[in-house]
Amino acid sequence: MRPAVHALYAFVRQADELVDGPGRPADPAARREALDGLENELFEAHGRGSSNPAVTALVDAAVRHDLPLDELRAYMDSMRVDCGPVRMATRDDLDVYMDGSAAAVGRVMAPLLGAPPAASESFARLGVAFQLTNFIRDVREDWELDRMYLAREDFARWGVCEEEILRGEATAGFRALLAEEVGRARELFAGGAAAVASVGPGVRPGMRMARAVYMRVLDRVERLDYDVLARRAALSPWEASRVMLGSLRAAA
Repeated sequence: MRPAVHALYAFVRQADELVDGPGRPADPAARREALDGLENELFEAHGRGSSNPAVTALVDAAVRHDLPLDELRAYMDSMRVDCGPVRMATRDDLDVYMDGSAAAVGRVMAPLLGAPPAASESFARLGVAFQLTNFIRDVREDWELDRMYLAREDFARWGVCEEEILRGEATAGFRALLAEEVGRARELFAGGAAAVASVGPGVRPGMRMARAVYMRVLDRVERLDYDVLARRAALSPWEASRVMLGSLRAAA
């Protein structure tokens, strides 16, 4: 199982490096073209092989574990969105993006980790919960990359404008918007609990730890009164370690 997980990670990491890595192509069009090439290489490798070891390993893992690699087409679509400035007009746009960037990988991970088919969507919800938590935590950092993953229609509904983000001003409307997103993330984590229960005992502790750490990030956002513009809501190493140990004790 572990080599197959490594293969999946290596492939999606290669895509991420084409978008955000230090050696990425110089302009958005070239980045999208490079992503097209990587995607084509993956889906043309069956029966032909590939010079890319990550592609070769992932194709082998797909055969061994019957993985739904077609899900990675949606992942690559989301990576193409990230090649230029990002603005999500509607909540539906954000949901489509996260279905590719997170849910699709969760659906590939489900059979890889030995979960039954019925658990696939629970893995998808868990993946989106992780992704949405990142977006909540990283509003300021994403803005510095000319990316805003919170939907503009939600900005309008709460009376938030991008200039306030630029100034680092967490208005009452911004805090209300973040509180709403935290509530959505918590609902997704609750819906993803079945994913943890569906896997074997060798996998379950790691999934519990990851879920506990990310839920603690949401706790920290709440303690900051949703002002993620003045201070980052990431956990310190000692706090993350304490959460991980606590999740193991709770499972014992």
